[in-house]
Amino acid sequence: MGHSMVLRAADGFECDAYIAQPHKPPRAGLVVLQEIFGVNAHIRAIADGFAMVGFLVIAPATFSRVQRQVNLGYSEADVAKGREFKSQAEALPAPGVMADVQAAVTHASLACKGKVGVVGYCWGGLLTWRAATQLSGVKAAVTYYGGGMTLPPTRDARPLCPVLSHFGLRDPIIPMDTVEAFRLAQPDVQVQVYDADHGFNCDHRGSYDANAADLALERTLGFFIDQLGA
Repeated sequence: MGHSMVLRAADGFECDAYIAQPHKPPRAGLVVLQEIFGVNAHIRAIADGFAMVGFLVIAPATFSRVQRQVNLGYSEADVAKGREFKSQAEALPAPGVMADVQAAVTHASLACKGKVGVVGYCWGGLLTWRAATQLSGVKAAVTYYGGGMTLPPTRDARPLCPVLSHFGLRDPIIPMDTVEAFRLAQPDVQVQVYDADHGFNCDHRGSYDANAADLALERTLGFFIDQLGA
């Protein structure tokens, strides 16, 4: 449904991206932020799914500054590679990959009259939290099991837009005590917890939980429709 494109960031860097467009004028724009596995089949399917319900969707390849064309699976070797790329990306001088996220937001904003949301998964959830607290033009944000966003000082940043955050009760990467601390630090953020593991939204992983994924998607779509006037 979608196809490849190139985004130009403010510093001139050209970031690879995937764009999926609806069959009619878009109700709003969404930026989808990848896990540590690149803009792989799962992320492209998420983008296509949002496009099918009327959103223009851009998924920037946020590893582009350290490694292009990352398309990993979910084996132990792939996890190790993804973590290595993430470490390299996190070590970039500021603003690092957030410049590419801003380019995606700006592109979507121009196409959708300023109505743009951001949604991200795993590392992309952390990047989405950063987008909500740092970037211009983001009108709503949804995070899925964003590793690191529940820890200080990141959890204490002030969001510039409404935020909905999904977490898994049995997530070994994001302990529930840190989720509760995040909830206390961010009383205006809508926090939803599911009886599920890390990565519960990904049907390519053993941790996939269809009931949790379906409910989270229903809440995510409702949130974006409400907040973006879509």
